[in-house]
Amino acid sequence: MSSPKLAEPNSISDESEIDENLLVRPKIAVVKTIIPGCFELRPTVTRDARGFFAKVFHRPLWKDLGLQTTFAEEYATYSLPWSLRGLHFQLPPMAHDKVVLCLRGNAFDVAVDLRKGSPTYGEHISVNLSSMQSNALYLPAGVAHGFCVTGDEALLYYKLTTVYSPEHDAGIRWDSAGIPWPITDPILSERDRNLPAMEDFDSPFKF
Repeated sequence: MSSPKLAEPNSISDESEIDENLLVRPKIAVVKTIIPGCFELRPTVTRDARGFFAKVFHRPLWKDLGLQTTFAEEYATYSLPWSLRGLHFQLPPMAHDKVVLCLRGNAFDVAVDLRKGSPTYGEHISVNLSSMQSNALYLPAGVAHGFCVTGDEALLYYKLTTVYSPEHDAGIRWDSAGIPWPITDPILSERDRNLPAMEDFDSPFKF
């Protein structure tokens, strides 16, 4: 997959009517992170008295940017305050690229590079996903994902390039990757609480 071409920073318009040009060809800023292949996507947000509008996914544009455009599953997850989910991924051959968008509230979203040979192997990045900004995080295969709710509640939406496979579903423990989470005593699932530590995970992912 080619490296995306960087776009201009996202903009916010106060026009009362949505620019038809943004419907035909939206403007989405692609912001590089330190993790190769992991990007923050910032669409143009148009606001008026009714609220706001943002076009996040546009196959021709994403293709031009070098991003995956074929997704096998899409789903939503609703989380209460102080909830934390992660750090999750699927093992080869069912590893997937993932796109995460916050549709309601705010989330402290995290990616951890598990690809051996990567210049950022073992490192992480964090992005504040906000429903009001409609920004998204794009994660390549071999990068673990997790998030915690930093507001009253959060509704997140995922796009994945492979279907869920129970035998390939995996993760590492949320507090084992050196991430400075904004909450210290999160609400966790029993499964997430008992995931192996990163230091005990023998990664099959290659950069």
